Amino acid sequence: MTHLDLADPFAPTRRSFLRELGGSVGLLGLASYLQAAESPVSQPAPLGKPHFPPRIKQVIFLFMAGGPSHLDTFDPKPALAKHAGQRPGSADLRTERMTGGLLPSPFSFRPGGKSGLLVSDLLPNIRECADELCVLRSVHAVNPNHSPAANYLATGRIDAVHPGIGAWVSYGLGSVNANLPGFVSIGAGFGQTGFERSGYLPGQYQATRVVATETDPEKMIRHLRNPALAPSDQKRQLDALQSFNRAHAAANGNDPQLEARIRALETAFRMQSAAGEAFDVRREPLRVREAYGAGDFARGCLLARRLVERGVRFVQVSNGGWDHHARINDELKKKCGEIDRPIAALLRDLRQRGLLEETLVVWGGEFGRTPVSENGDGRDHNHYGFTMWLAGGGIKRGIVHGATDEFGFRAAEDRVSVHDLHATILHLLGLDHERLTYRYSGRDFRLTDVYGRVVNEILA
Repeated sequence: MTHLDLADPFAPTRRSFLRELGGSVGLLGLASYLQAAESPVSQPAPLGKPHFPPRIKQVIFLFMAGGPSHLDTFDPKPALAKHAGQRPGSADLRTERMTGGLLPSPFSFRPGGKSGLLVSDLLPNIRECADELCVLRSVHAVNPNHSPAANYLATGRIDAVHPGIGAWVSYGLGSVNANLPGFVSIGAGFGQTGFERSGYLPGQYQATRVVATETDPEKMIRHLRNPALAPSDQKRQLDALQSFNRAHAAANGNDPQLEARIRALETAFRMQSAAGEAFDVRREPLRVREAYGAGDFARGCLLARRLVERGVRFVQVSNGGWDHHARINDELKKKCGEIDRPIAALLRDLRQRGLLEETLVVWGGEFGRTPVSENGDGRDHNHYGFTMWLAGGGIKRGIVHGATDEFGFRAAEDRVSVHDLHATILHLLGLDHERLTYRYSGRDFRLTDVYGRVVNEILA
């Protein structure tokens, strides 16, 4: 990470010093003294400030990678049964693959809570939380392929070069807790790099990725401990390296890449003391862990609550496997069984701890599924109209906003684009989506490109 000038007469001495240290300079070891050194290069960047008073402090984005079927979960369509097997003109939109006639859902929808919001029998626990939900039945996107669509949901573009929404939020607002990252990604799924990517934003804003297959923080996060060096040895290394960085900055001016690396190392060092506690879901009481249930996604949801509780701005929890081109009835049962209990537990847990008023929970995939059949018992990708839902601070509860057509193929009423969704999330965080920009390659870029409006109709 140190820039050594070969023309510098002191460079051989510095290289010799590094060799003396045995090449043991590790990511977290380097950070330990960078954080403490009194240097303009190493001082933490000032926290970002919202453009106006925010309604929430943090976001949990539950990403269902592959495209969950809105027609079997949150958007009931009785007309599918009435016209089963037919292909009316209004349901004859172009699909990515060969598709047949209309395919009814075999799952019943029942009202939940005082609001009476209709939720499928596949999700009985989430239905009990219906009064917390703002269901957007009219979301639409631009691409029916997984990777471009996931990029679009994450970054507002289909090409894989732009920052994800988590990076934009971290860039715009900074971190509440200097000892933890501002943006954490848990799990895996289609287009995951789009969500994790910082793009042309400084590297310090990219996601810190962890897996929920482990419960031991030292297995979840690589190099969380330095087994070879004592803190005093780490300080000796970093004292020398930091002096090199100060000299480099003084001679050459600010280097954004070097600065980003230093920031990442500082965060990494601070995580040595904080992450062991924050990422350890085993510290939760047994009754809490049992409420979330077992499995990777359940642990991810519980970890998300622990992280926002400790000031992480943006947490994404991914769950893959929603791409049901065949056997959708059986496969969808399995997937909904994985997420139903953990999500309901997350919403209740946030509510009980007083965190839901300051947290926005977002659920959805990169697109939905078609009302027409594929392979006889599956559904193809559908970006024309699908469902997402929001819950938490600043959002109306127990409501449905927008609608698809009678068969659930196309967003028809009060349409909400992905850019609109992004603008609304930023607005709740106190950020104006038109003012949150970053200059790159000669122009100012923003998450919403040149589009987007705040969906004021769903704001409390």
